[in-house]
Amino acid sequence: MTRHEHSAPALPTPTSALARLTSATLARLRVLALGLLLGMATSPAWSQDSDRQQMKGLDEQVQEIKSDVLDIAAELSLLEEKLLYPSGTQVAVFVALAQGDPMRLDAVQIRIDGQPVAHYIYSFKELDALRRGGVQRIYVGNLPTGEHQLEVRIDGKLEGGSDYTHSEQLRIRKEVAPKLVGLTLAGPGSGRPPVTLGDW
Repeated sequence: MTRHEHSAPALPTPTSALARLTSATLARLRVLALGLLLGMATSPAWSQDSDRQQMKGLDEQVQEIKSDVLDIAAELSLLEEKLLYPSGTQVAVFVALAQGDPMRLDAVQIRIDGQPVAHYIYSFKELDALRRGGVQRIYVGNLPTGEHQLEVRIDGKLEGGSDYTHSEQLRIRKEVAPKLVGLTLAGPGSGRPPVTLGDW
């Protein structure tokens, strides 16, 4: 061996490390291992019950939060509407179908004072709801007090499948209060006026 070489200290082998453990330490390790095995054998059932209870509690909390969010959203929507459309200038236009009218309503367009304010295309479900007596709010906005021109255009199909289009101009008066305008629509085969204007 040269003078630069040093012998590394011998590392203890696993057998020598185990040999240094006293019999009392080994006994303690065996008891601990046995306890862990018994705990693992009995814990799954308890753990599953605990997990189920926690999941049930979380589901209830989620449902409560969803309900709170929906309530808050509804309140915010009302507040937004009040801010955007103050009661003094608010006007809302509603559409209904004449009872028993066989016309298939496809679309409605609304103009106020020559400006287009609403254009709605109806799905089968929406048309079915109108035929059952439903009412649709097609427009909400602001108008100053006084006289205004309301133009309504109806597009649809008659029972035989032919296209039907009708336009009508009406006069409405806005007072210093919310204005609710009701439009009842009818096809030519119903015996009713195509557009009936009413204050709702």
